[in-house]
Amino acid sequence: MEKNPLAAFIMATMLEAKPFVAGMSMEEIEKKPFAIFRHDNIVLAISGIGKANAAIATAFCCQRFNPAAVCNLGAAGAADFSHPLGGAFHVTKIIEHDRPELSSQRPTIHQPDVLDGFKTATLSTSDRAILDPEERRQVSRDAELMDMEGASVAQACKMFGTKCYVFKFVSDTPDHTEDKDIIKNIRQYRTPFYEFITRSVIRLILP
Repeated sequence: MEKNPLAAFIMATMLEAKPFVAGMSMEEIEKKPFAIFRHDNIVLAISGIGKANAAIATAFCCQRFNPAAVCNLGAAGAADFSHPLGGAFHVTKIIEHDRPELSSQRPTIHQPDVLDGFKTATLSTSDRAILDPEERRQVSRDAELMDMEGASVAQACKMFGTKCYVFKFVSDTPDHTEDKDIIKNIRQYRTPFYEFITRSVIRLILP
């Protein structure tokens, strides 16, 4: 089936999505099973936190809207200090350390679609937030960033034959171990991230 000429944004929380909804003057078009907003040829779904929520929201959007592309956007933690607070990065590989493949017992790896010209990072997706500095250090052996949704969005997109792009901004580093600090940082950096996406990314992903 030919894809519709629109893009679907999957974001975990309204905390991260607020600048997109306000800045694009989006209208809420659905409340259940997810809050979904739309403006012109962009729809935005608030999936909720975690792998299951992200997978279900992505599948719902692929079935409901049949988009040409899906973008997973939002905050991610930095595994070390190589990717600074507030920095925006294009994810080129996603690793699920907590979901090993049955045959090899190695972490499951996903390959989202990649655009040229952006600062890049490898992402680790897990079903719980990793705040402990020692756990971050272990993740940093394979990935620079950490989140709780990216792998599931990429997996669902692959099943529907839909292009998948992942962009994240850094909301916390090993110096940030409390939720209140992360929330504060998200509020500080979410608008610059929105401006980055609208200025540099949207024109490349829309048909």
